[in-house]
Amino acid sequence: MTIAFDPKRLLGWCFDDKPHQYESRDAILYALGVGLPFVSGDTEDLSFLLEDRLRVLPTYAVTLASPGMWVKAPELGIDWPKLLHVEQSARFAVPLPPQAKVVGRARIKSLHDRGAVKGAVCVVERQICDAADGTLYCTIEQTLLLRGNGGFGGEEPPDARKPEPFARAPDLEETVAVSERSALIYRLSGDVNPLHADYAVARRAGFDRPILHGLASYGLAGALILLRFCDGRPERMQALRVRFAGVVFPGDAVRFRCWKTASGVSFDAYVGDRKVLDQGMAEIS
Repeated sequence: MTIAFDPKRLLGWCFDDKPHQYESRDAILYALGVGLPFVSGDTEDLSFLLEDRLRVLPTYAVTLASPGMWVKAPELGIDWPKLLHVEQSARFAVPLPPQAKVVGRARIKSLHDRGAVKGAVCVVERQICDAADGTLYCTIEQTLLLRGNGGFGGEEPPDARKPEPFARAPDLEETVAVSERSALIYRLSGDVNPLHADYAVARRAGFDRPILHGLASYGLAGALILLRFCDGRPERMQALRVRFAGVVFPGDAVRFRCWKTASGVSFDAYVGDRKVLDQGMAEIS
């Protein structure tokens, strides 16, 4: 029997604290999964790939202490096959160390109704803290579009005005080649959804081959901005936000356009003429 969607139960959903321990090897594997090194040779990229000088990419935090596939809990009534991950943001309090024991604490931050046709918008917040002393490393917000669960009579989302396009040329335009092996490497950081590895599953989802994880594209953007605008120093990246506008495939060439702003860097990204990342914003110091 199908259980009806219950917005009150979703808003009050209690997540268990999620412990997670990682080593330097895990942080390096993540950096490889999002595309480093961008440039071969003795470059700053190696600072995220070698143990004797290891810095951790700030966006590695989004892979830590994940609550997993909680949306499949039958008592919530979420039509999870129709769910889309539409936006990701993170605010970085202090840099992640090369190895740590952390704990993730998640909650439903908000739920809004866009109607039966457009679905519901759910924001999940997760804090990543040090398990020993409670140091806050990162606060993450994941925006989910529940396409099959709108029309329950909830409040509409607040108006979010789309930023006006820049009238000037980008301060940086750079194309990054995504490895054919990228999704197979990135999945080892914890997201083993077969959509990103199994051709049969990808075809059932409407794609001719596996697609790259959205959070791999997010990490790629974060790494590029960190290296090009923050001198490769994780402590300078304070926040990163992006909307997922399209699918990236392993083997694609992703063209980034970046504009310096008063608070950091605005960016978007294309594969050919197709926009894949939109409304990107990095706050940097």
